[in-house]
Order: sequence, then C-alpha cells, then structure tokens
Amino acid sequence: MTAAIQVRGIEKSYRDLHVLRGVEFDVARGTIFALLGSNGAGKTTLVRILSTLLRADAGQAVVAGFDVAEQPAQVREAISLTGQFAAVDEMLTGRENLVLVGRLRHVTDPAVVADALIQRFELGDAAARRAGTYSGGMRRRLDIAMSLIGDPSVVFLDEPTTGLDPEARIEAWRAVTELAAKGTTVLLTTQHLEEAEQLADRIAILHDGRIIANGTLAELTAMLPPAETEYIQKQPTLEEVFLAIVGDDTGKAA
Repeated sequence: MTAAIQVRGIEKSYRDLHVLRGVEFDVARGTIFALLGSNGAGKTTLVRILSTLLRADAGQAVVAGFDVAEQPAQVREAISLTGQFAAVDEMLTGRENLVLVGRLRHVTDPAVVADALIQRFELGDAAARRAGTYSGGMRRRLDIAMSLIGDPSVVFLDEPTTGLDPEARIEAWRAVTELAAKGTTVLLTTQHLEEAEQLADRIAILHDGRIIANGTLAELTAMLPPAETEYIQKQPTLEEVFLAIVGDDTGKAA
C-alpha cells in the first residue's frame, strides 16, 4: 500500500544554520512512527514542514496522498497536529472543548462526536469539569481527543509527553496506542528513548539534520552485538543504540 507519509530529500536552513540535510523516510498507513532525536536535531522543523506550517528549501513530502508544497489545503484537511503543550481552553469543560472544536471544523452534530470521544478516551467522569482542573495526563488525553475531530488520517504528535510526570506519560501513551489501533497513522517526535520503545512500530533517529538509522526496535538493537557475560547474554537497549550511532555529542544542539 502507498505510504501515508513519504519524505524525500527535505532540506531546511536558516542562513548558515542547516537544520535538515536531505531527510528521507516513509511511514506506513495505520502505524506509529517515532522520530527520535536530541534537542535541536530538527524534529519540530520537520513536523512543521509536513503539516504545511513551514516551507522546505528543497525536497518533496507527500502526506495522505497530497504534496505538502503543492496541495497544502488538502493536506491540512487530512491531518491533525498536536504540539508540545496541550491546547485546551481551561475555562471550558472537557466536553465544551470538544464541541467547540467540532463546530470550528464543521462536523455534523459536534455534540455526538464529543460524547463518542469522551467515552473513547475515558473522560466521562471529568467531562463536565473545567479543563483547568484536569491532571496533566487528562489534559493530554483531551488534547489528543480534540485532534481526532474530523477523522484525520494522519496525526502529528510533537513531543506529546513534554512536562508530564511518569503516570501522566503512561496515560498519554495509551491514548497514542489507541489512535493506531483505530487505523490512524501517527508520526511521533520524542527525545525519550523509552517512549519510542513502548509505542513505535518503526523508529528513525534524526541527528545533525539527517536520518542516520531507521528500522524496527529489533532491527535497531541488532545493530549492536549483545553484551556477553559468562552466564547471560544481554541485548543492547535502544538508548545504547542511540548513543552508539550519534556519538558523544548528543548534548550539543544541531
């Protein structure tokens, strides 16, 4: 089947700062694809290009069958973007937030759509409460639920667990897994290695503006030999693979 996202030779620079240097990858439909990289690696810049918020200097990207540069309106109709911080209105209840977005997106019967998402994301007990009283995990679940109104075929999640505590992160992970289970294609950017391990069908490592590794977790861990002892054999973790591939300069911004 045609990939939900196709990226070929994408480049982006800001004067002398080369942020993206010929990025290429495909994302299969209905899968979770994790774009893993340190701060400054170019993850958010790439997501902004794929979601039509920023124009690439070179290369081509196709999302949901539409060329990002030539057919931006069709791309925007097919996707949803959730940024690093929950974009909920704290003065509205959870249900009111969902109904409002439904009206803005001109869906038929936004109240019915809101109730279905409340049930799907297990927000029933809090639906009538102001979103400002929600925990971090609940706010993120509500934010992701809002992003699904209009049934986008592709969802971009740019570091969706930024600032969340461990329990809230697990709640967000469950919501992301639920998206793919329903057939939505998810491109997830993260700098948390455990997040990529837990969620992704495929993982690409973006470093210094380039994709330097791309594969399943099993394929990436197979790049390093297991650590051997006299008694046991230890498979390398994704963290060990990441550090071995990018070297010792992971703390330096690209």
